[in-house]
Amino acid sequence: MIAIPQQPPKMTIEEYLEWEPQQDVRYEYANGEVFAMTGGTIPHNDIALNLYRPLYPHLRSRGCRVNVSDVKMQLTAQSRYYYPDVIVSCDPQDLNARNFIQHPKLIAEVLSPGTSAKDRGEKFTYYLTIPSLQEYILIDSEKISVERYCRGEGRMWLYYPYTAGDIITLSSIEFKCPIELLYEGVVFTTEE
Repeated sequence: MIAIPQQPPKMTIEEYLEWEPQQDVRYEYANGEVFAMTGGTIPHNDIALNLYRPLYPHLRSRGCRVNVSDVKMQLTAQSRYYYPDVIVSCDPQDLNARNFIQHPKLIAEVLSPGTSAKDRGEKFTYYLTIPSLQEYILIDSEKISVERYCRGEGRMWLYYPYTAGDIITLSSIEFKCPIELLYEGVVFTTEE
C-alpha cells in the first residue's frame, strides 16, 4: 500500500510560517491553503540553473542577489508566499534576508504543462501587484520560447516575446544573453 499525504488543513500565516520549515517538501501559501511543490523535470531545473549561472556574477557586483527555487517570496505579510524558479532582489532589506524575499526586482518562472496555467494566471496576477517588481519572465520548458513582461508607465506592462536566435534583454538588471544560453544542454521530447 502506498501512503498518500493528506492535504494540510487551512492555517493562518503564522501557523504556515512555523509549520512549513518542518516539512520534507516545500509548500506555497495562498488564502489559508497550502500547496505542495512537486518535483520538476530535469529540463525545468536545467533552464532555471542556466539563467541563474550568468546572473550570479553579473548581479553580485551590483549589490543584488539572485536565488533559485528553494527561496520563498512573500507577496504581502498577510496573503501569499510563493517559490519562484528564479528571483532577483536589489533591495537592502532582502540582501540579508533569512526566510523570504519581500522586494523582488525580477521573477522568472519556468513553464511546464503542470504549472503553466498557474504561472500565467494566479501568479501572474499577484506578481504584477508587487511595487518593486520590474520584470516577469516566463520560460517555456518544452520549446525555445521566452516571454518578458516589463513594467511601463502607470499600470501598463509591456510584452516582449523571444524565440530561437533572439537576444534576451533584462533591462531592470542591465543584462543580455542569447536565448540559446537558457536552453543549453536541454533535450526536448519529440512527438512520434
